[in-house]
Amino acid sequence: MTLVYVLLIPFINWSFTWAPMWELLPGWAFNPVTIVTGLVLVVRDFAQREVGHFVLIAMAVALILTAVAAGPELAVASGGAFAIAELVDWALFTFTKYRLSTRVLLSSAVAAPLDTTLFLYGAEMIRPDQLTGPNITMSIIGKMLGAVVIWWIVKNRFEEAPEDTKETKLTNTTH
Repeated sequence: MTLVYVLLIPFINWSFTWAPMWELLPGWAFNPVTIVTGLVLVVRDFAQREVGHFVLIAMAVALILTAVAAGPELAVASGGAFAIAELVDWALFTFTKYRLSTRVLLSSAVAAPLDTTLFLYGAEMIRPDQLTGPNITMSIIGKMLGAVVIWWIVKNRFEEAPEDTKETKLTNTTH
């Protein structure tokens, strides 16, 4: 997953330099790549489980590849957006006592608009018409869909089940 993460970041960033704008409705044009930006967050979570804090090295490699493929402006925008998202993530995970699944959703709900706006602002420097309402909306939706997938996995596989379910699971595994 770490290799996928390292390659996915520059590919998505680079695609903002050439992907066509789709107009769904008059005045509602967006870059279709914004839909899959949430995939990066999901892949990062799995890469981080695979390599721990070394995921930051993987991100640095991905940003270097972004600078080569799409230019230093986009690499700075991507890195800055990632830093903001990670800071929000760190604060929510450090200072709240919510369940992990709740923190995943809250972190994404707070960080996605900030991360998206900062990144699309940087993409706007390279290619006009990237910082638009439709692009922001579609990117946030993509990121939130990724967050919902992670929320579901965490809630159903990693958090403790209610007491009555625990007893049933325990009983069923002892037979």
